[in-house]
Amino acid sequence: MPSAKMASTDVPPKKTKTKSSSSADKEKDPSKVHKLSLKGSAKLVAEFFQYSIHTILFQRGVYPAEDFSAVKKYGLNMLVSSDDQVRSYIKKIMSQLDKWMVGGKISKLVIVITDKDTGEHVERWQFDVQIFKPTKSSKSKSKEGTPAGDENAETAGQQTKPKEKTEQKTEAEIQAEIAAIFRQITASVTFLPQLSGNCTFNVLVYADADSEVPVEWGDSDAKEIKDAEKVQLRGFSTASHKVETMVHYRLAE
Repeated sequence: MPSAKMASTDVPPKKTKTKSSSSADKEKDPSKVHKLSLKGSAKLVAEFFQYSIHTILFQRGVYPAEDFSAVKKYGLNMLVSSDDQVRSYIKKIMSQLDKWMVGGKISKLVIVITDKDTGEHVERWQFDVQIFKPTKSSKSKSKEGTPAGDENAETAGQQTKPKEKTEQKTEAEIQAEIAAIFRQITASVTFLPQLSGNCTFNVLVYADADSEVPVEWGDSDAKEIKDAEKVQLRGFSTASHKVETMVHYRLAE
């Protein structure tokens, strides 16, 4: 039975140009179409998750703006945390996530923002992963890896699908789809309630039951938000993976 391992954190917060398509455009130059291998696609998705964590922490003000530095990625100026503790935690999560992605074990990654004073979950960023390969249908349940020592349990659905014919895309097209997601995350501040007080975050990773699990990982609940509002954001796809994005949030009272 597949299950989901979730990695969670409890890092203390600090104080304080499009082109219209023509008939010629639709005929892609085969020499420019770059079909990623399953391994290459997995690494691309894992890297996307890494930048997503940094971007959400910055855009939602979980850490001060001065704790971030700019790097160029996806044709955008991305902001990544320069806080040693946060970077160390994300690096630890990514080292395991990379292995699971390459092994085709991941079905979902969730970033949860929690009010540290009340313990209430205020935002839940969910990234669903579909893997285009033959698979057995089955149920799944969830676990959590927690460097901070948090442990609970819950059930989760497998997002693996049989291999299907996928559109061939150039690497530039895939990068453009990813860039569009980050633009949406940045624009989300226009509709998401402003976060107040001290906040912390958790990263939940759903993987198959037969995945090799580090000893420091444990069980977790889904950290759902009661009566949450939901907004579906953009996604992207390669020949091997499809990633869909959604944010759940609690309305300000």
